Amino acid sequence: MLKKIVIIGPESTGKSTLCKQLAEHYATTWVPEYARGYLETNGTNYKYEDLYKIAQGQIVGEDKADVRCQRPDVNMVLSRVNNQLLFIDTDLYVIKVWSEFVFNKCDNRILTGIANRKYDLYLLCNIDLPWVKDTLREYPDLRTRKKLFHYYKEAMINQTLPWSIISGSYEERLMHAITAVDKIL
Repeated sequence: MLKKIVIIGPESTGKSTLCKQLAEHYATTWVPEYARGYLETNGTNYKYEDLYKIAQGQIVGEDKADVRCQRPDVNMVLSRVNNQLLFIDTDLYVIKVWSEFVFNKCDNRILTGIANRKYDLYLLCNIDLPWVKDTLREYPDLRTRKKLFHYYKEAMINQTLPWSIISGSYEERLMHAITAVDKIL
């Protein structure tokens, strides 16, 4: 049975790196963050309505990967790809926090999506890595990063799935994440 593990947290906390590392470690696939591609294509001057479009794109990416994992083709079987785990770089919780932080509201369709999507584990990346500037990141100051991390932690506390805070260097994060994933296998 497919286990879905979501990596969430504020920007520049190593989510994408951790997804790639975990997918490589477990010889499986991962779903990239849809928002990054969307903003690279459409620009960073986004509006409230764009966040629902981003949520839809994220869901489509997850669902396509889910189908691939549950119906592996001959090439996946021959290459010994593990189709029992799927790592997801962000989910609708990230879009909810983003929307509420920037616009002080969240589209009800995103909230409904959160309630209806099913996962097996959340890995919440801590803000203890140095912030790395890129053209899409908005919040370099530690105070804002702490505030955002608190929002993510609160979201995790108020839901029922297992979750773990992932801290430390990139190597330590990977080891902590592997330990958390192994517990649900």
